[in-house]
Parts: sequence; structure tokens; C-alpha cells
Amino acid sequence: MNEQKVHELWGHFHWLNVLAQQGSYTAAAARLGVSKAAVSQRMAELERVAGVALVQRTTRSVRLTEAGQRLVDDTRASFEHIAQCFAQVRDAAGAPRGLLRVTAPVAFARQQLVPRLPDFLRQYPEVRLELDMSDRLSSLATEGFDLAIRHTAHPPDTHVAWTLCATRSVLVASRAYLRRHGTPEAPADLARHNCLHYPRSQDTPAWTLEPLEPAAGRERVTVQVSGSLAANNSEALRDAALGGLGIALLPDFSAQASLLAGKLVMVLPQWQPVGAFAEQIYAIRPYSAHVPRAVTAFVDFLRRALAPGFAEGLAT
Repeated sequence: MNEQKVHELWGHFHWLNVLAQQGSYTAAAARLGVSKAAVSQRMAELERVAGVALVQRTTRSVRLTEAGQRLVDDTRASFEHIAQCFAQVRDAAGAPRGLLRVTAPVAFARQQLVPRLPDFLRQYPEVRLELDMSDRLSSLATEGFDLAIRHTAHPPDTHVAWTLCATRSVLVASRAYLRRHGTPEAPADLARHNCLHYPRSQDTPAWTLEPLEPAAGRERVTVQVSGSLAANNSEALRDAALGGLGIALLPDFSAQASLLAGKLVMVLPQWQPVGAFAEQIYAIRPYSAHVPRAVTAFVDFLRRALAPGFAEGLAT
């Protein structure tokens, strides 16, 4: 094959790399911003020139042949290097710009992230932000995300992690519920209440609390609880508490607005729930030698915006 023909196929090699990464023609087309038919045509052209099958097609996905995988393995590093070099040149040219793809947990994104995005986008008008709200732990490298917001105790060692803010867990209920059922005076009283909890396992749910200030006879205690609702979303638990159903254990960022509005009140405010949710919120991304300016600008913006934490309104 002459050199000119190889140069003409550089774009085909890149599309093959994207197809291998995405695992389907539909996903690859969406990532490249082209039609599914265009991707299929490029692959057919590449196979015709190579004289060997590169892609095995099925009804739902694609899998590379041995030859196709070898080609991807041998060219991936070159395309990644080209992308990094171009990003460095583009970033050096001026203000942060381009597409920024971010994934974040549903509840945190809806309550704390989305309300702050207009300020960020007005501050950086050349940045376009694509937000994926999902509680599923996405693979940043495979799915093409630039950044993930994580409420976790242990960010992965293979990634760069920026601490955005601290967070804590709180017990909350509506005044109407407490009027009907009484206000707990000690952690043991929770066993007699309808406790709305986040399902962690098939075991009997239990909440662990420790005193905010050491005192004689007060130490960490674990109470087995029960309730008519378990949900893996803090907004669902918050809304059930707002409806007077019971006492909910929530991350503070989910409870903040309702506490400020007086719609919920703290339960056992002298005790701190522990072990239910992580105590830090991070922005993470896979390690790379170059971090796009749009990413650093967004992380800096979030650190400033979230720095006060969510303690405001956490009072009885």
C-alpha cells in the first residue's frame, strides 16, 4: 500500500478505535457525531483495503477480529497522543472551551449541581456541558466522560481526585410525623419508629450513631431499625419524610433545602449518624499528562461554589 493511501485512511483508523471503545455502531456514531451508516461504510472501506475482516457484526454489538484488535492496539496510543497534543494547543489559545462531559449521581446533580450550572456556563460561554445523571458507576475512559462527581469514601487509586466539599448524614422528619408518633430522645427510641432507609443488603437494617460531644454514658450505638419504605435514592426518602411517613436518614445535601424551608426538622441533633454515606464529595478523572482547561475551570468553580458545605439549616 502506498503512503498516500495510508494517509487517506487515517480517519478510518480513528473511527475503528472509537468503534472498539464504544462497542456498537450506534454508540460510536453518537460519539463521532455522524450517522451509523457512515461508520459502517468507513469500516467496510477499511476492510476492503486491508483485505481482511476487522469487525464481527452481531444484531446488538460488534466485536473486533484478531486483525482488527491488533490494528487498534497498535494505533490507540498514537491517536491518544495526537488528541492530547491538540488539546494542549487549543487550551493555550485562550479561554476554556469545547465539550465537557460530566457524570454525577442523580440526587446530588438535581439538588446541588444543576442549580449552579447557569453561573458556570455564563462565566465560560465557550464551554458546552453534557451532564449524565446516573447512580450507575460509569467507566470514564470507556464512556468518554471527562469528569465524574462521586460521593465516596475511597476514590479509585488509578484516578486523580479533587475534594469538592465535606458532607455528613442527618436524621430528619416532618413536624406532623413527630406530633403523631413522638420525638426520639435517644438512639434506642428509633427502634419504635418508622425508619425510612437506604437498602444496603438483605440483612436487617441498622443505623449507627455517635454523640457529637463526648459525655458520660454516651458512646457510639447501633440500633436495628425497620420501616415501610426502603429506597436507593435520597430524594425518594426525603419526599417520603416530607409526606409524614417516617424518619429518614439522608446525606445533608438532600435535606438542606427542606430544613431551610422548615418543612423537615433534625431528629436527635446531638447525635451523628456514621457509616451510612461517605463524608466527602470528589471530582475524579483518569490520570493524564494534560488536563483540559474546561475540566480545571469546572473543578475550580465547584470547589468555590460548594466550599461552605451543606451545614446551613442543619438545626432543629
